[in-house]
Amino acid sequence: MKRRDFLAATGAGGLAGLTMAQGPAVRAKALTQDTLADASWRDIKAQFDPAPGISQMSAFYLASHPKPVREAIARHRLGLDQNSHGYIHDMMAPCERGLRDAAAEFMGCEADHIAQVGSTTAGLGLTLSNIPVGKDFEILTDTRDHIVTQISTMYASQRGGAGLRREPLYDSSRNATKDEVVANVRKQLKDNTRLFAMTWVHSGTGVKMPVEAIGEVVAKHNHGKSDEARTLFAVDGVHGFGNQDIDIPDLGADFFIAGTHKWIYGPRGTGIVWARPEAQAFVQASIPTFDPSWRKMPPMEMPIAAHHTPGGFHAFEHTWAVEDAFRFCSSIGRARIADRIASLASTTKEQLGKLPKVTLATPDAQDMSAGIICFDVEGWDPYEGVDKLHEAGIIASVVPGFYRPLHMRVAPSLMTDEADVERTVRAIAAL
Repeated sequence: MKRRDFLAATGAGGLAGLTMAQGPAVRAKALTQDTLADASWRDIKAQFDPAPGISQMSAFYLASHPKPVREAIARHRLGLDQNSHGYIHDMMAPCERGLRDAAAEFMGCEADHIAQVGSTTAGLGLTLSNIPVGKDFEILTDTRDHIVTQISTMYASQRGGAGLRREPLYDSSRNATKDEVVANVRKQLKDNTRLFAMTWVHSGTGVKMPVEAIGEVVAKHNHGKSDEARTLFAVDGVHGFGNQDIDIPDLGADFFIAGTHKWIYGPRGTGIVWARPEAQAFVQASIPTFDPSWRKMPPMEMPIAAHHTPGGFHAFEHTWAVEDAFRFCSSIGRARIADRIASLASTTKEQLGKLPKVTLATPDAQDMSAGIICFDVEGWDPYEGVDKLHEAGIIASVVPGFYRPLHMRVAPSLMTDEADVERTVRAIAAL
């Protein structure tokens, strides 16, 4: 059974032949914001609705929605279907404000420093591509950044005439260390580096970059420089956002860009851009905003983030349900979630490391890894290996095809537990 056949089978309810190692489905309790903090991981897992018989070890790719988010989407959709004009009129202001307030609570930042966008890709494109960088300056990125960062910075380089330099910030992903990365960043920053764009957690290796320490290096590099000459520091944060316990401003970045439909378990097609207003002032807005329709103030009096929230009619039921995703995560507890993911990921790596045919590409150390675990299995092409795991009900994935080398990858999440980890390791061992 290939991946496309597997997905077709799940859609048709054809999973009867898969190993049902997890036992009967658990009925989701009606958990509230107050009870989520003390809820068991079993009850939290039951808030999701995966196909029967699978261990979803790729929820980070495009998240399933937990029960509160599904219900919010349905509630907003019904309101829009019944009276679209009236519902938008009544709900625009409270929902737009609500999603920003909920995001700010989870992120530890000010609500009016957040722009709402459609994805990490949209946020990176609208931000990095629109920072004017003239020919006397350069843009610096890592060689392992996602293709969207590479293309967005290429666009900025082409528009302004700046040089574009890509440098590896670690040698071996498996053996990457904080000291190595920090030293390489310090070495690669130049006096004319206007934009430094990097990724928090590399989806092609699973390496978690030490962004806090890097932020300190950038701050020292910028000491004494004018706003027009300092290095602007931008972070694609999507694969750390939701599984790490830190206030976003404490990372030391000027821009933090992430989708909310991965580790935040939010509605598909949603994301955020957080920025220091002083840095955001250098970004040229390119899509008119609708924020004046609910902020009820002249455009020039709005917070600068408002101008970087693209307007237009869109999937309001998804945008507004972002609030419920953030409140779901905040109610469980950011630190509690981070500890849970770290524990499951460490167990997964430890057990995979014992398999003689498995070679890990992701570091063991928690300070250099998050949830994603990349690995190779001797004798198996990554795509064929992932197909075989799908036959066993393990939803693994291959790193995006623009990365080299290719690896298989898995990641625990709130949709998984210790039994899923055990089942996944057994299936990989059987390859």
